[in-house]
Amino acid sequence: MINSVDNSNMFKSIYDFSSNIESAFEIGEKILLNNNYNSINRVVIAGMGGSAIGGDVVRLLLSSSNNIPITVSRDYNLPSWVDENSLVICSSYSGNTEETLSSFDDAKIKNSKIISISTGGILKDLTNKNDLDFIKIPSGLQPRAALAFSFVPIVFLLIKIGIIGQEILEKLKNSLPELRKARDLYSQDNENNPSYNLAHHIFKTFPVIYTQDNTTSIVARRWKGQLNENSKMLAFSNVLPEMNHNEIVGWENNPQLLKKISIIWLIDKGNHKRNILRMNHTNLLIKNFSANQHFVELNGDTDIERNLKFIHFGDWLSYWCAIFHKIDPTPVKKIDILKNKLSESI
Repeated sequence: MINSVDNSNMFKSIYDFSSNIESAFEIGEKILLNNNYNSINRVVIAGMGGSAIGGDVVRLLLSSSNNIPITVSRDYNLPSWVDENSLVICSSYSGNTEETLSSFDDAKIKNSKIISISTGGILKDLTNKNDLDFIKIPSGLQPRAALAFSFVPIVFLLIKIGIIGQEILEKLKNSLPELRKARDLYSQDNENNPSYNLAHHIFKTFPVIYTQDNTTSIVARRWKGQLNENSKMLAFSNVLPEMNHNEIVGWENNPQLLKKISIIWLIDKGNHKRNILRMNHTNLLIKNFSANQHFVELNGDTDIERNLKFIHFGDWLSYWCAIFHKIDPTPVKKIDILKNKLSESI
């Protein structure tokens, strides 16, 4: 069934994640910066979709080792506080994302330092025209499948500028053997594969992903996006402890709808102990209202290893949901139609 549905071979794109990280290392090691980036006191990564999630992954991986604020901007304009001491990294896989191009113009107006990451397109032309630094990444992938090329070069950039140290590179490298083992398990189309098994339970439901804020919340956002694009399914995510102060009460009315919802709890050993307690109690309070509930917790020596495995698990989960729906995971027809409609209005 896989070969008859996966016409564009999303299987390979997901399978190659660890290999893409290695290739992205080669790109990062060759980065040469021609401009001066002294006096940077904050970093903004401007992007959308798969490019923006690369910025989120950078934030996630550096959450315990970075003293300069890193923000991801998903809009036409940058935050009002962006100024000449801000580094704006414009990330667009195609180089033609209109929100990112608008952010590029806004960064120029604010006299910010700008670096661009792309396969080419208008963004490359604008970057070269303004004598700014540009990092080229490989083309030929769906942006969401190019995650490694979206986050690894940014890590190298921040190291070369002097914003972070090189320790993270060793952790990233050390995570690859376990990531390959996970890949070999998650790519199996049988019940021994936990991502395949979870997909079988949730693919006919509306998945709601709950996790802790500021850590695995970024993983949950990636899972949601992958379920949207690969599986063509609506999905939702929210965080603790905030959902305990409002959303938990919503699990009461419209019981016929609630029975169509699967709850997925993402648990990491780095979670605050009070949030683990909240998850356990919340599960008991709402479990009878949902179609099913599942806890996902992954092992790993470092937070970086665990978070990469979490991301990879979610990518495979979305893939298997697509296969169970007998739909090609690669095309995103509604996005393409919308982009064409918007281009007619320029």
